[in-house]
Amino acid sequence: MRAAATAAITSHSVLQLFQTSIASNRDRIIVRNIMSETDPTSFTRPRLVTKKVLAKHQREGDGAVVRRCIGRSDLKSFDPFLMMDEFTVSPPAGFPDHPHRGFETVTYMLQGGITHQDFAGHKGTIHTGDVQWMTAGRGIIHSEMPAGEGVNRGLQLWINLSSQDKMIEPRYQELLSEDIPSAEQDGAEVRVIAGESMGIRSPVYTRTPAMYLDFSLRPRAEVHQRVPESWNAFAYILEGEGVFGYQNKTPISANHVVVLGPGDGLSVWNKSSRPLRFVLIAGQPLNEPVVQYGPFVMNTQAEIDQTIEDYQYCKNGFEMAKHWRSH
Repeated sequence: MRAAATAAITSHSVLQLFQTSIASNRDRIIVRNIMSETDPTSFTRPRLVTKKVLAKHQREGDGAVVRRCIGRSDLKSFDPFLMMDEFTVSPPAGFPDHPHRGFETVTYMLQGGITHQDFAGHKGTIHTGDVQWMTAGRGIIHSEMPAGEGVNRGLQLWINLSSQDKMIEPRYQELLSEDIPSAEQDGAEVRVIAGESMGIRSPVYTRTPAMYLDFSLRPRAEVHQRVPESWNAFAYILEGEGVFGYQNKTPISANHVVVLGPGDGLSVWNKSSRPLRFVLIAGQPLNEPVVQYGPFVMNTQAEIDQTIEDYQYCKNGFEMAKHWRSH
């Protein structure tokens, strides 16, 4: 009996040691993964700034004002990204009933709220820090209007869909601010809207593979983020100024789009005395023809002509438009 008990104790001790070893190795793997993601020495090819564009004001919708970052003459598109606006809207201005086909819209609220409703009966409001990831697919008609008095401010990004996905059924993914994963390391904080950073991952499914990270850096902080080498990437500076790519570069200030060259990671430093906030967005290029007619994005002119006909005659995805108006 004693020998059996001793054998059992020995076996139990070995099992405990084995489990402890596994946990320790797992912890080391986690730490190593985080370090490789945030350590600039792990980049084989650091991404450098190839172009910067100041986002200028223009009118959109019904009385709304946007700073267009992508989708203007300076930066027409950046595969797979079709457009990005920083919008500011107060009642009674807004974005009344309008259609989409062939791509996705990502709306990220920075201040205030936007109420959305569409012809399929979906309705809701996103507030500061919330995200709506809408796949328009074969067709959506919707409105986006300010949810309250005062300034309502946010970002809207258009992401192209591949030819095989352009006519899929519409769908929504919505994340409340408190449900967006976040992490902080050495004065750098990230909110992971899509993709992965600092060892945490967003639950958002990106049909066109993409990452969307909201970084806030305290003065003298820095961040080093891996980006898939085959993807196109850019940053948009919301507040403050930052040094992108190499430490000795000139700081770039708010409201600029920073187009990044090839590489497997980006380094950013906040050398100022004020906080820096920027979004880093990257995606896998589709390398397909793009034919755009306003809110319709297809691959050929024939498909655009068909889309216009579908919209005008309320068919092939636009059936519910015939008797619908937002309210």
